[in-house]
Amino acid sequence: MSLPDIASKLERVSSTVSIAGRSLLGLDTNPVSDDWSHITKVDPEGEKQLPLCFPLYLSQTSAISVGGSRDVTGPRTEEAFELLEYAPVPAFHEPSAAQHVTEKTRDHAEFLAIPEVLNGDSEALVGTLGQGIEYIQEDLGPSMIEEKLGFSLDGGVGKRLTAFGAGYMLQDAVFEAYIIMNPDSAAAREASVTEDDLLTPQEAKQRALAAEYHLESEVIYLEYSGTYGGEEATDILETISDSVTWSRLWYGGGLDNRNHAKEVLEAGADAVIVGDIFHEIANEEADLVEQARGEFDSIPSRDELADWIEQTVAINETSAARFLSTIVTVPDPQARALSYLAAGVEMALELDALAETADEPTTDEVAHMVQDETLSIEADFGDVLDGRDATAAAEAISEALLAERYELGEETIVSARQVGLSLS
Repeated sequence: MSLPDIASKLERVSSTVSIAGRSLLGLDTNPVSDDWSHITKVDPEGEKQLPLCFPLYLSQTSAISVGGSRDVTGPRTEEAFELLEYAPVPAFHEPSAAQHVTEKTRDHAEFLAIPEVLNGDSEALVGTLGQGIEYIQEDLGPSMIEEKLGFSLDGGVGKRLTAFGAGYMLQDAVFEAYIIMNPDSAAAREASVTEDDLLTPQEAKQRALAAEYHLESEVIYLEYSGTYGGEEATDILETISDSVTWSRLWYGGGLDNRNHAKEVLEAGADAVIVGDIFHEIANEEADLVEQARGEFDSIPSRDELADWIEQTVAINETSAARFLSTIVTVPDPQARALSYLAAGVEMALELDALAETADEPTTDEVAHMVQDETLSIEADFGDVLDGRDATAAAEAISEALLAERYELGEETIVSARQVGLSLS
């Protein structure tokens, strides 16, 4: 038997074993965790930033999806992943363009999630993926391999190595089969989804079966993009959920309260995706910090801050409480939101005070300032991270904000550009 025949036989055996494991033995071979019930979408766009105390909020979610379309670049995505190293849950990369994938993002990301739009045009399903493979094969792959080897690749060996690199990266990728049901959304425009392309529950089921059995998509994603799908969405979820067995079923769109999150989970979604409302917390936190600067002459206690916040805003209407309410396992989202908002304001006021203790320090001096100071937030971070990570998170975020305050450039461990607060 020739070597190609042996390779072909091994591929068939491997495929048969995989199908048998899923179908006959009921083994869950999907690399996407079935424990995930809530995923927070972090968008590296310039206008969408993270709250100062993002590790606290993200400690309540199951996982983080990093990706966006407008004003997103590879460097911005790298900065987001560097910050999210201090989140206590895994983060994966869902790029909207191949150029957003870099060696750094691949190192940081749990996995690469590649979208496949089931009800858009062929370009959305095939053409975009082809462009991505071309980029990996011709640009990203060779540069990564050449950097590791220390010399340039050419000829037949070079082509085989880059082809192997592209195949390896895609083998490690997760495919998300999207059903887009909001024709007015940016996602619909990108995939050319119109009113005529919207699916009935039966049609959605058929596309989902094709995704699971033919495309082997690890995720089937029902997307309403900023609008809650209501009864239509739950009907689709129930129909798909009764049919697929291996693919994870996710829902995203317009979730900002507990009732809606419960509805889609009870309809069969394995996980809900929440995005914009998380970024809104950053604006809310910054507004409270600005008001607190005018309210207090010295740093108040955490209890005093909590009392003041309760008098200043309606907690149940805050983005913090609404985001936390979409996580059905959080027992009292209003109380937790109050606690997290108070922690964020206190940290900002402490950093304001620390910034006043030095005049034009160097980057090294800023690092020593932070290391010599124990911020209150370190104890809060310690509740969701282990001790060393809690200290590292508090110091990294603090150094980045102080460096930005002193206009020291981007010489710190992480960049403050995606944190929604500036020091006074």
